[in-house]
Amino acid sequence: MSTLSEKLALPSKEGVKQEIKQDVQATKSASLSGLRSLVAGGVGGVFAVISGHPFDLVKVRLQTAEKGAYSGALDVVRKTAAREGMVRGLYAGVSAPLLGVTPMFAVSFWGYDVGKNLVRRFSTVHNNQMSIAQISFAGFFSAIPMTIITAPFERVKVLLQIQGQTGEKKYSGGMDVVRQLYKEGGLRSVFRGSAATLARDGPGSAAYFATYEYIKRRLTPEGEGKLSMGAVMVAGGAAGMAMWLLVFPVDTVKSRLQSAEGKPTIGSVVREIHRRGGYKAFFPGLGPALARSVPANSMCFLGVELAHKLMDKTFG
Repeated sequence: MSTLSEKLALPSKEGVKQEIKQDVQATKSASLSGLRSLVAGGVGGVFAVISGHPFDLVKVRLQTAEKGAYSGALDVVRKTAAREGMVRGLYAGVSAPLLGVTPMFAVSFWGYDVGKNLVRRFSTVHNNQMSIAQISFAGFFSAIPMTIITAPFERVKVLLQIQGQTGEKKYSGGMDVVRQLYKEGGLRSVFRGSAATLARDGPGSAAYFATYEYIKRRLTPEGEGKLSMGAVMVAGGAAGMAMWLLVFPVDTVKSRLQSAEGKPTIGSVVREIHRRGGYKAFFPGLGPALARSVPANSMCFLGVELAHKLMDKTFG
C-alpha cells in the first residue's frame, strides 16, 4: 500500500523540464505552422485575383446594374470593353483586391489553421485525419477574423467596379473611395456590409475547405500521401464552385448593400431585390461567378501548395 508521502510526491526536476520543453516545442510548432499558412494564403490570394478578377467584375456589374442594363455576361464584357477598353475595363478595381486579398487570404488560411488546432484541442481526431464536419468547423472559424479585412476591401472593390457602368467616374482609386466613405459616414460607412460578409463567408468557407479536403482525399492514390498539382487544382476548382452555389444569394445582397446610396439595411435590400424580380433576382451573375470560381480557386490552392513546398524545401 502506498504511503501518503508517496501519493503527494512532486514530479522530478527532470520530468518538469521535459514537460516544459515539450510545451515550448508545441507552441513553436503551432506558431511556425500559422506563419507558413499566413504566407501561403497570401500567395494563393494573389494567384486567385489575377486569374479571377474579370469574372468577378462581370458578376458584380450584373448584380448591381438596373434591370435591363445588360442582356447577360457577354453583354457586360462587350459594353465594358467599348467604354473602358478590354484590359483596363475588365481589371477595373483590381488594386483593392490585390492589396486586400493578400492579407485576406493570408488571414483566411491562418484562421483555418487556428480552427484546426481548436478542433484538435477540444475534440477527438481519429487516425490523425479530421472528419468533414471538423474541417467545416475550422473553415467557418476562418471567416471570423477574415471579415475584418474582407468587408471594407469588398466595399471599395464593388464601388470601383460599378462606377464605369454609368460613365461617371466618382472615385480616382481605392484610397479615394476610403476617404470619401469616411467623410460621408465614418468607419460605419467604410465597414458597411460586415454582417452580410460574415453571413456569406462563414458557411461559404465551411463548404470551401470541406469540399477541398474531401475531393483531395478522393484523388489521393491508395497508399500515397501526396497529390499531383493537377489534382490540387481540380480540388480547388470544386471547392470554389461548392462555396458559390451555397452562398450566392447572400453575396447578391451584400453587393447591393455595399453599393447602395443612403443607409440601407439588409432587410430593405432583400425586400427591394425580391420586389424587382422575385427569387430569380438573387442569382444574377451566377454563371460568371461559377466560371470564375474554377480558375481562381484552382490557382489559389496551387499557389498555397507551391508556397508550402517552397517553404518546406527552404526552411525544412
